[in-house]
Amino acid sequence: MTTTHFGYETVEEQDKARRVRGVFDSVATRYDLMNDLMSLGLHRLWKRYAVLVAHAQPGWRVLDIAGGTGDLARAFARQVGPSGSVVHTDINEAMLRVGRDRLLDAGLALPTVACDAEKLPFPDGHFDLVSLAFGLRNMTHKERALREMARVLKKGGKLLVLEFSRVARPLRKAYDLYSFGVLPRLGQWVAGDAASYRYLAESIRMHPSQEELKALMKQSGFGHVDFHNLSGGVVALHVGLRCD
Repeated sequence: MTTTHFGYETVEEQDKARRVRGVFDSVATRYDLMNDLMSLGLHRLWKRYAVLVAHAQPGWRVLDIAGGTGDLARAFARQVGPSGSVVHTDINEAMLRVGRDRLLDAGLALPTVACDAEKLPFPDGHFDLVSLAFGLRNMTHKERALREMARVLKKGGKLLVLEFSRVARPLRKAYDLYSFGVLPRLGQWVAGDAASYRYLAESIRMHPSQEELKALMKQSGFGHVDFHNLSGGVVALHVGLRCD
């Protein structure tokens, strides 16, 4: 039996995807509201920063993985214009439906695909940019997913990974108190689901550190990788270039 982690719990690999799906099925309709409350609205600034760093050009092909409610897909669609394309994907159909509806409300009919990042249904070297915001830590085989992202990028293409990371040491005590004391209660109050938000807090602690993720990206086909710490390391933006 091959096992992996689901938060702090050890589970069978084949069971993790099902349980992660259950978490996001539970929170999908209140996902943006909870993000605003949990981060005091900072998640919108983090995503805006990622879009600025991406600097997508008119005509580019963009793949947004774990695109959820479509914040990044919407921003990239404005950058690439009518001559470009943005594909909005997520493994979770409930999240994808919410994102598709919000994109349509914004006047954007983007290709929307339910797919697993570890087995992307796209040809080699197809995209100029791949983005992944707050989804990598939920993937069972991160290295497999990163290799797939490298595969579908053109030579010189860019990967952006925006993810919760290791906070600066002076902030850790307060951050732990918030994550394990306040966050589950907030989840219960707003979404009626404390367990899912406890899992989200645990999954952040199990995710690789900034330097560990940088090394993993280099091992997965990215010749140059930098990271930017945001909000004291609460979040990090990793930028990788496919060089071969």
